[in-house]
Amino acid sequence: MRAGRRAQARTAARSAWAPAAAVALLGVLLALATPRMALAVDSNPPLPTPQLQQRYLALTHQFRCLVCEDESLADSPASAAADMRGVIHGLVLKGDTQQQVRDYMVSRYGDVILFRPPVVWRNAWLWGAPPALMIVGLIVAWRVLAARRRLVDEDDGLTTDETLGS
Repeated sequence: MRAGRRAQARTAARSAWAPAAAVALLGVLLALATPRMALAVDSNPPLPTPQLQQRYLALTHQFRCLVCEDESLADSPASAAADMRGVIHGLVLKGDTQQQVRDYMVSRYGDVILFRPPVVWRNAWLWGAPPALMIVGLIVAWRVLAARRRLVDEDDGLTTDETLGS
C-alpha cells in the first residue's frame, strides 16, 4: 500500500516539474538559436541627416572586426568593434568622405581591416596561391593516374601462372 502511494507521489511530483522543465529547455534553445548579430547594439546616436546615417552604416559594413572572425564592424558585439564604430561615427560627423574614412582606417589598422583588400605586390601571393596550388594538384593527380595506368597495363601482360608464383 505504501509503495502505491510513493509511486503516486513520484508521478505527481514529476508532472508538477514537467511544465517548468519544458519552459526552461525552450528558453535555453531560444538563447542558443539567437543570432550573435542581435548582440551587436550600436551605442552611437543617429547622425543628423539620413544621408550621413546611410554613409555611416555603409562604412561599418565595409570594415572587418579585428577581434571576430569574418564579421563586419556593424555586426560585431566586441568592444573593440564598438570603439571602431565610434571612430567612424566621429569621422562621418566631422564631414570626412567615405574615401577619407577608408584611408584613415587602413592607415591605422592596415589592409586586413578591409573585407575586399586591394591586390598589391605585398599580398599578391594570397591571390595567386589558390590557382597555383590547383594547377600543382592537377599535375600531381595526372601523374599518379598515368603511373597507375602503366601498372595496370604491365599487370595485364602477366599470365595467371606468373601471378600465382608457380
